[in-house]
Amino acid sequence: MERLKTEQVRNVVLLSHSGAGKTSLVEAMLFDAGVVSRLGRVDDGTTTSDYEPEAVRRKTSINLSVLPLQWKDNKLNILDTPGYADFVGEVRAGLRAADGAVMVVCAASGVEVGTEQTWRYASDQGLPRLIFLNKMDRENADFFRTLGQLRAKFGAKCVPIQLPIGSQAAFQGVVDLITRKAAGGAKDEAIPPSMKDQVEEYREKLVEAVAETDDELITKYLEGEGLNDEEVSRGLKAGTLQGKIVPVLTGAALSNRGIAELLDGIRRYLPSPKEAAQVVARNALTQSEEKLAAEESGPLAALVFKTTADPYVGKLTYFRVCSGVINSDSTVWNANKGRAERLGQLFLVRGKGQEPVPSIIAGDMGGVAKLAETVTGDTLCNRDRPLVLPSIAFPAPVLSVAVHPKSKADLDKMGNALSRIVEEDPTLKVRKDPDTAETILSGMGDAHLDVAAEKMRRKFGVSVDVLPPKVPYKETIKVPVKTEYKHKKQTGGHGQYGHVFLELQPLPRGSGFEFAEHVVGGVVPKNYIPAVEKGVVEAVQEGGVAGYPIVDIKVTLYDGSYHAVDSSDIAFKIAASHALRKGMSQGQPILLEPIVNLHITVPDNFTGDVIGDLNTKRARVLGMTPQDGANVIEAQAPLAEVQRYATTIRSITQGRGSYTIEFSHYEEVPAHIAQKIAAQAKKEAEKA
Repeated sequence: MERLKTEQVRNVVLLSHSGAGKTSLVEAMLFDAGVVSRLGRVDDGTTTSDYEPEAVRRKTSINLSVLPLQWKDNKLNILDTPGYADFVGEVRAGLRAADGAVMVVCAASGVEVGTEQTWRYASDQGLPRLIFLNKMDRENADFFRTLGQLRAKFGAKCVPIQLPIGSQAAFQGVVDLITRKAAGGAKDEAIPPSMKDQVEEYREKLVEAVAETDDELITKYLEGEGLNDEEVSRGLKAGTLQGKIVPVLTGAALSNRGIAELLDGIRRYLPSPKEAAQVVARNALTQSEEKLAAEESGPLAALVFKTTADPYVGKLTYFRVCSGVINSDSTVWNANKGRAERLGQLFLVRGKGQEPVPSIIAGDMGGVAKLAETVTGDTLCNRDRPLVLPSIAFPAPVLSVAVHPKSKADLDKMGNALSRIVEEDPTLKVRKDPDTAETILSGMGDAHLDVAAEKMRRKFGVSVDVLPPKVPYKETIKVPVKTEYKHKKQTGGHGQYGHVFLELQPLPRGSGFEFAEHVVGGVVPKNYIPAVEKGVVEAVQEGGVAGYPIVDIKVTLYDGSYHAVDSSDIAFKIAASHALRKGMSQGQPILLEPIVNLHITVPDNFTGDVIGDLNTKRARVLGMTPQDGANVIEAQAPLAEVQRYATTIRSITQGRGSYTIEFSHYEEVPAHIAQKIAAQAKKEAEKA
């Protein structure tokens, strides 16, 4: 192949429900293109795409893989994405780097929840797409049933451009409806006689759909003139790029039938970077917007769409060049950070393999190692023209766990390991909970967090236990109370003497803690008042009911006494601490729990089940708004009841529901639940 041109590139993301066969499909593509000499298998852990040990062990993709291949006179950058919902961040990154999509649908399982979700993501991104009905050789495979589901879900624009010859064990290949010839593994080009009427019927439907995309073609069609193969093909591409047609192809990845025809379909009908929608960048100097064409002569603008942490090589950065050319051994500008980055050797990435290249042109993608500042979503450009490309919209995490190191050695390394895996995966977030002192790792679901823990162990040698986070309960009182405590202890030499009177007053919810003093006549000398405050502050952290911090209370020192010889800071600190605990027990103490806001989006037919489940979780439904065939439910619930809501909503709605969660306020815990919490806290304190 001569020097690559931008118009020869196709950047294509594969999307599907988990198990539809994307990874096997890529393997067959690589085989047909001569990149690999034998077909790897997911079950054997030998595919080019699933190279991470976690993916091999689970027999499912967990990462976005970049898999370039040459097909005829084109370079196809195939982006294989995970089908499992927990790894949606990888899907979002793949969508952002691509110009077109191939929706892979299992011909036996039909349209599944992941098909619907990834279709929606591709629509939001405005990507032209093809559909590939895979696994036609599988038992129960049914092309026409699945086609009916596609048209019912996504509309009549889903138009077959191929029909299968046979199905299940009898699947032999495909008929191309444009050329009316058999292909895709069929023994000869002749259409089976039994299919001729069916082929003519579906070709007519294809021609009609194509004609409707173009005024000239529709005029010709309505006047009774037939469209020739070249006109159908040209109209099909125009309709696909406009989103008016979604061509449907079929085949079987494992038996490698119909794969070469799919590669031809990608090459013919999906856009090159020049045909894709122009990207709008923001100039960081002028704050003006600039439209960028995919031209080598344009200003440099490359979007970082993926980052991986490698303990041996260091950080690997994957980027897509939207405009200009990026060169090895050069200096570029990170417009997001406002810092220069020194690039070493650039390379083309294929799975875990790397091929050094001198440069990467507009429209193409590649990688580079050991960048200091750059993270996913950043733009690399020239310093004199600092362009910022729109970043990648990653979903907020929905499930949190507490991460506890298994040993002292793990504790020392845990912070670095967590920061590295969070840098690698923007859908992971880590924070220290100030109330419980736990390290909280948040992600998209159980599998996502399990994989993160496995990566910490494998890549950075850090073993951790992953546990449900503690709920940050608080304590307060309901009525004002006055309390007094005298700390008096006589030992050899100086004794200890501190005597305080405290008034405890409940404050409005969310007020926190206040300390004041109204001592008259020096009954507690001024120099001991800081010690009293310190004793109160320390006791506030330890609580009085179940050991949780005390909030929404004002403590006032209003009286006391001292001894000229035996009084000391420590004596007054101890007296204040005991006085507070005594006052808490007298002031009708209560537990407070965090209440969160839930913003839940569910299909209409699951709304009743979701609301019924919320009612079992002590939740309050605040309102409901219809939105595009779904309902958006606004609710409030105790955090303790919805810590694992990600799993619950997925189960109730068969994976179709989604939600966001955020802290709202604290409320009193019902008495019968508070008793259980206090008993449990006491038991844990005794164990410790």
